Amino acid sequence: MPKKEKARIRNWGKYNKALVSRGSLTLWFEPEALKNWHGEKTGSRGRPCKYGNAAILCMLMIKGIFKFDLRRTQGFVMSLMDLLGINLEVVSYTQLSRRQSKVKLPDLPVKEEHIHMVMDSTGLKIYGEGEWLVRQHGYSKRRTWRKFHIGVDVKSQEVVCAELTANDCGDDKLLPTLLNSYKGELSQVSADGAYDSHACYEEIVSRGARPTIPPQANSKHKPKQEEQLKKARDFVVWEAQKMGLKEWKKSSGYHKRSLVETAFFRFKQLLGDKLSARNFDKQQVEAKLRCHLLNKMTALGMPTY
Repeated sequence: MPKKEKARIRNWGKYNKALVSRGSLTLWFEPEALKNWHGEKTGSRGRPCKYGNAAILCMLMIKGIFKFDLRRTQGFVMSLMDLLGINLEVVSYTQLSRRQSKVKLPDLPVKEEHIHMVMDSTGLKIYGEGEWLVRQHGYSKRRTWRKFHIGVDVKSQEVVCAELTANDCGDDKLLPTLLNSYKGELSQVSADGAYDSHACYEEIVSRGARPTIPPQANSKHKPKQEEQLKKARDFVVWEAQKMGLKEWKKSSGYHKRSLVETAFFRFKQLLGDKLSARNFDKQQVEAKLRCHLLNKMTALGMPTY
């Protein structure tokens, strides 16, 4: 059997510049944030916040990209202000902690064209014993984690929707929430067998998209005649049994779902697989903010094979 040729990157020059740009401080410490550093008076009653949303967002982005804790984030930004000669007071770590749950995040991208969305979920650690203690004594009741659900655009590989839930939330139960959080048009939605339910199929079809979810091996379609099929899942079961599951996956474009696994790999390698916040509201902000950081890196440049 001939040896399989290794995929090679064709745009090394452009991709190399993108990798270098990820470490640029000007990418994360933007002039727009400095212009809106202090809070402005709104229509609501009371005194405006001393620091604007842009200041909190800028410091949280620096915290996430460089994997700092709150105190080191404050010290890092203070040193940047001194080096740049900027006479602005830096948000203290206590204020940053209080404001994190209420910060307004930028919207995730919405594409003008119809997109093929691939979705899945992964686990993020929040607290508990270390790996050595677990190997020696096993898990305890205190150890827990969160479940992070995302949807990725196949063409741009950007995260277009994201939700953080408790670890007991089923993937199929959150599919309607993920789809509704994306306001653009969908052409196809691909997911793994955890989403194989009539409710998920109908929800995808209601958005005008084609569901691409592999049915279970023992799935049966009702009724038996092809012309009598009415439910979306029955059509997929019919095609998979007629063509064979392996061939159906190739013809339907299901294998593009691997891009969401790639997104999770990049997410954990670049930004970590653990959330530092202890409060659930802050954990939601921290997880979703990492999606914006990942999208920003993706927009700089991706490898072409």
